[in-house]
Amino acid sequence: MRARDLVQLVRAPAALSVPGDAVAGAAASGTLGGRTAGLAAASVCLYWAGMAANDWADRDLDAVERPERPIPSGRITPRAALGIAGGLTAAGLALAAVTGGRRALAVAVPLVGAIWAYDLKLKNTDAGPAGMAVCRGLDVLLGASTGRVSRALWPALVVASHTYTVTALSRREVHGGDRDVAGRTLVATAAIAAAPVLGRQRGLSALLGGWYAARYGGAQRRVLDDPSAGNVRASVGAGITALPALQGALTASAGSPVTGAVLAAVTPLARALARKVSPT
Repeated sequence: MRARDLVQLVRAPAALSVPGDAVAGAAASGTLGGRTAGLAAASVCLYWAGMAANDWADRDLDAVERPERPIPSGRITPRAALGIAGGLTAAGLALAAVTGGRRALAVAVPLVGAIWAYDLKLKNTDAGPAGMAVCRGLDVLLGASTGRVSRALWPALVVASHTYTVTALSRREVHGGDRDVAGRTLVATAAIAAAPVLGRQRGLSALLGGWYAARYGGAQRRVLDDPSAGNVRASVGAGITALPALQGALTASAGSPVTGAVLAAVTPLARALARKVSPT
């Protein structure tokens, strides 16, 4: 197994969209600090586990639709992929336990259940987008788990709503989409971008939210013009790589403008790496 094959299996660069969940949650709950890094690392492990489990579960379908992926191309065996998914799941839970103790585990365990339920059962059903939205919402709450979790419900809902739109689009990235779906997700994106402005640091929150909307919304508008598979995949990729800007807006809105700006600054890097390794 080559390192590049592993990177492709877990969509490693796409994990740049993950630490911001924990940061936004911690900022909202008033616990942004040293332990946030450990909870963010746990989130990254669980994200990578979900990607590996996704490809393991989809190995037969990918043999037809995406034969270039690591498992159907023979570069990684199904058994190895399942082992990687299990190992990363264990690592994520361990990091959560060490960092946040029982309170973090009380969120991390349901998060693991939601990730595996999505990959094994929900993904190809009508409940798929909602299932993935629950995963990312819980990821935000994991960052808030050492403080007052209730304060992080709003950013969790915002990130979950964004995730719903990305997942709804992703279900059409192989065969192409339709303009109705892109239209609905575009309207939702506009509302999501405006959500952080309801908090503090409204100027910065509006700026970062606008950046998110321009990047992701622009890609969705291209789907409205031409709902081809290529444009849908580009829109999904934009939704993933633009997420740090939204997380930055939420973090600034919670009263941590510098951290929010640093989070949003990851967006160009995520976009550049997505050109080398597909985030979808």
